[in-house]
Amino acid sequence: MISHLSLGVRDLAASTALYDACLDALGYVRLYSTEGVSGYGPTGGDASLDLFQLGAEDGPPRIPGFHLAFEAPSRAAVDVFHQTAIAAGGTDSGPPGLRPHYGDGYYAAFVLDLDGHKLEAVHHPA
Repeated sequence: MISHLSLGVRDLAASTALYDACLDALGYVRLYSTEGVSGYGPTGGDASLDLFQLGAEDGPPRIPGFHLAFEAPSRAAVDVFHQTAIAAGGTDSGPPGLRPHYGDGYYAAFVLDLDGHKLEAVHHPA
């Protein structure tokens, strides 16, 4: 059901060090780092298995610093998610489409819910 969860942080290096230390105790490790994101998942996993991400924010978090991504069974489901969320009062935060900067075949849409939380529906290729 949940693809991944992202938290916006002000100091990515310091937050990465904290999460490296405390998540190791639970059997989770940093699977990758980029200039703006650190991704975590199970020991021995690869970047496609990241379940939790830290993302660098400039200044205060843009949108409560929280991002929840739901796994979608198809691209069509991503499209319907976006359309129905907007019809129910959500705000567009990124229409359905490919996001090659997140990975090959990464197809997603983003909306803000009624309280400003950023929600994503994502379909990963098989």
